[in-house]
Amino acid sequence: MPPSISLSLLRNLVSSLSSHGFLLLKLLLLLSGAFAIACWAWRRFAEEKNSPPLPPGPAGLPLVGNLPFLDPELHTYFATLATTYGPVLKLWFGQKLGVVVTSPATAREVLKDNDATFANHDVPIAGRAAFYGGSDIVWNPYGPEWRMLRKVCGLKMLSNHTLDSVYELRRREVRKTVGFFLLRAGSPVNVGEQMFMTTLNVITSMLWGGTVQGEERESLGADFRQAVSNLTKLLGKPNISDFYPSLARFDLQGIERQMKGLAKRFDEIFEKMIEQRLKMQRENGSESMEGGGEKKDFLQFLLNLKDEEDAQTPLTMTGLKALLMDMLVGGTDTSSNTIEFAMAEIINKPNVMRKIQQELETAVGKYNIVEESHIPKLPYLQAVMKESLRLHPPVPLLIPHCPSATCTVGGYRVPKGSRVFVNVWAIHRDPLIWRDPLEFDPERFLHGEGNYNGHDFNYFPFGSGRRMCVGIMMAERMVLYSLATLLHSFDWKLSEGEKMDLTEQFGVVMKKKKPLMAVPLPRFSDPRLYE
Repeated sequence: MPPSISLSLLRNLVSSLSSHGFLLLKLLLLLSGAFAIACWAWRRFAEEKNSPPLPPGPAGLPLVGNLPFLDPELHTYFATLATTYGPVLKLWFGQKLGVVVTSPATAREVLKDNDATFANHDVPIAGRAAFYGGSDIVWNPYGPEWRMLRKVCGLKMLSNHTLDSVYELRRREVRKTVGFFLLRAGSPVNVGEQMFMTTLNVITSMLWGGTVQGEERESLGADFRQAVSNLTKLLGKPNISDFYPSLARFDLQGIERQMKGLAKRFDEIFEKMIEQRLKMQRENGSESMEGGGEKKDFLQFLLNLKDEEDAQTPLTMTGLKALLMDMLVGGTDTSSNTIEFAMAEIINKPNVMRKIQQELETAVGKYNIVEESHIPKLPYLQAVMKESLRLHPPVPLLIPHCPSATCTVGGYRVPKGSRVFVNVWAIHRDPLIWRDPLEFDPERFLHGEGNYNGHDFNYFPFGSGRRMCVGIMMAERMVLYSLATLLHSFDWKLSEGEKMDLTEQFGVVMKKKKPLMAVPLPRFSDPRLYE
């Protein structure tokens, strides 16, 4: 055989072997992959077989789960489902698993026993759009940055010492509101809207020293309240983009677009205030700002904190504006809605109003103006506030939590990444816990019950655990002082023929569906008591 032919055969043989070897290698790799997947699936099956089951819940549809059946009033819808499926139940929001807990025992498991696991909130796209990518206290993941923000708010901005130092701001705005109602005595006024404006002016005074005066007050107050209301409503609205991440870029409901538009309005205010303050610093110089000319408000404190070079966790400008957003949005809507609900319940129960006014006359007198120093002497009024918060908690489902690991609640498996709702609204109305739960009865809180410390899981209107509301002391002062002043200065009633409507409207922050239009009637003839 010629050498050239044998060499050609040899090459063909090697090529053939190489081809078969490559196919064999591919086959081995495929078999290895299939074996690995089978082992993983078997291990997952064994783990799930030996682990607690998922909670029970209503049947859903393929792909969409329970989304088509959701009632817009989620707090009442979830409470109704709990009567059928128990204190821990599940719903599928598209690809997202939702878990609802509706008893003191299961709430304790989430907020105390497994507090570290549930320390993060489930951040919706709307929350990222409104709060600078989730850089604020509410949405920031638990960690060094969140702890820094919490410390700044809790110890520096909203401590009792700081709140004492800005009492005159609260007093000034509440007295202006008394004057506003006096000018409209005998005619119906929108109580919630005016108390929103009062709270807004208090908070902006604390933040950067600015308030809204004169004719601009009423028009801007209504506009600003609508913006905050729309923002909280969007935060509470189920969003397809959250439940189908692959569809998020299409923003099918327009929630992200709407939220960005609202957030831009707030950001423009913050940018303006920050630029004005930085300009003031440049013009006055650092020495002047360190002396008697330094602004005594939260914005200046935050700007000074941002410039600290040795801070372990520095405050960024984004974080600064996110904190301003928390204060402005969280502080106004919750407090004014609480005042509005309390006033509605009080007007609806004339005997409750009489008891409050009798207590005020004993503690304050008929010839004095209410001061915050009188509040500790008003136990019945404090009970009224607690009872109003029981029936109408500001955040009825709290902010949804998101477990960082799979855990067990109420004997059921709650997978990592679920959206977990704590239905505090339903717990506060549970007939197994509360006598006549739908009745507005402040007497139930007259003997020291109902603390806001988050340890009592029968009553926790401000939440519990690491993510408990940081603004409790501010809210308590604002609500009690406002109620005391309004009820000391005026009698209140509805217009002739009107009936009280206490219907709630769900949102991340719950509000009264129909605004409270009430008629103020001056109780005293001395004009000095209305200055």
